[in-house]
Amino acid sequence: MYVCSCFGITEQQVRDHADSGACTPRQIASACKAGTDCGGCVRRIQALLGRGACPRRELIDQGAPEPLGAAAPGEAAAAPGPYGITPHTAPDTAPGALPEAA
Repeated sequence: MYVCSCFGITEQQVRDHADSGACTPRQIASACKAGTDCGGCVRRIQALLGRGACPRRELIDQGAPEPLGAAAPGEAAAAPGPYGITPHTAPDTAPGALPEAA
């Protein structure tokens, strides 16, 4: 059955990516684009991923390096936005503000 109509991604493809280590909707999106167009499939992807064991989380718990985009020790992580995706804002810059010229 199709999960993502925009890109023709099936439940089995999502499960295959999850078996390969994709533990979040964002990681699924990176692997196959599902959830990056209209966003209507993100909740279904979350349901397919469930709350089961995640190989990457287990590696991190064992001391493996944090994945890219993770907050450095002592640094507060940005709060996730819609669909569990963390927005990116430049440091010392208000959202929507342009950086000062040097």
